[in-house]
Amino acid sequence: MFESLAGTLPELLLVAAAAGLAGFVDAIVGGGGLVLVPALFAVYPQAVPATLLGTNKGGAVWGTAWATWKYAQRVTLRWGALWPAVGAALVGSFVGAWAVTQVSADGLKRALPFILGAVLVYTLMRKELGRHHQPRFEGRREAAWASAIGATIGFYDGFFGPGTGSFFVFLFVRLLGYDFLHASASAKLLNTVTNAAALVLFAWKGHVWWHLALVIAVANILGSLAGIRLALKHGAGFVRGVFIAVVGALILKTAYDGFLRGGVT
Repeated sequence: MFESLAGTLPELLLVAAAAGLAGFVDAIVGGGGLVLVPALFAVYPQAVPATLLGTNKGGAVWGTAWATWKYAQRVTLRWGALWPAVGAALVGSFVGAWAVTQVSADGLKRALPFILGAVLVYTLMRKELGRHHQPRFEGRREAAWASAIGATIGFYDGFFGPGTGSFFVFLFVRLLGYDFLHASASAKLLNTVTNAAALVLFAWKGHVWWHLALVIAVANILGSLAGIRLALKHGAGFVRGVFIAVVGALILKTAYDGFLRGGVT
């Protein structure tokens, strides 16, 4: 009965493996969608795209939430700045989701590889970027900057989405002075909120296969556990390296989608 709903056992195992790898990558620095979303489209080519995207959110959000909780136990998060940023990200994601129904995202699709390229070049040139945790602001000023990041990237996530976690991490490092480990931990909290907001919208429209989302959630959490352990063990330098690799993969993926295929999944 279950296989008839979600596919054959080999298909389920393939999706579970992709979800585990996605959880691993996402727990370290974000970008799990690079692995899981293409896998879902490959396994279920006849499915409605919105349903596959909603199912991805329905499973992956749990791995992101789990990573947030585990990081919060081991990394000191600056909650005074992050809670306002959470609210701003939530508002931004809903506004972005509304905006994409009003205007085309084609221009952003083609600009995204160049934006990511600039992020990658900047990170490579600044060898010490994100290696040391030295927050630049305190109190309300830090909360204001974090909220601006939350609103901006939250809007982007609702409007378009690819690379959301990486953008959160980069801006926390560049603007707030966090190291990559603290930036990744902070980004997980905001990314959980924007993912949950998207999931509510997908579920409201009936675009979630909950039976498959359960498989994805379990595998995603298991992968997340492995990723968190490595990030905490090896610290900011390791997270920086994974960030560079993920942004490089995002550049290739978004360039292909924007210029060769003509659309982003």
